[in-house]
Amino acid sequence: MDIAQILSIVGEIVMVIGIAFMAFGVVSIFMFKDFYPRILVASKIDTVGLLTFLLGVCIQHGFSFFSAKVLLIVVIILILNPLVAHIVARSAYLAGYQLEGTLTEDAEALVDRIGSSEEKES
Repeated sequence: MDIAQILSIVGEIVMVIGIAFMAFGVVSIFMFKDFYPRILVASKIDTVGLLTFLLGVCIQHGFSFFSAKVLLIVVIILILNPLVAHIVARSAYLAGYQLEGTLTEDAEALVDRIGSSEEKES
């Protein structure tokens, strides 16, 4: 075996690992019911899975101009993907989106008043 065949096999293994990350991430998206955990998992799928896959592509094709372009895409994804996920989650938070089972400020104040009135009675 020469070095090109070894790099091809290693690249394919790394690509399969990237696909496995993505597959496990897609399954875990359906495990969560709320928006914020889902966006966290979706961000990790994109970042870890896609970057691993693209690094496998670079390894398989050897180091050339094509690999340089793919590595540039990897750097852009590495910077922008967590930033975009944060912006989407923050805009949902600022718009007032809450998780199921959480209380609004008015409901929390009501619960506090009820709790304090029960303590006074006993």
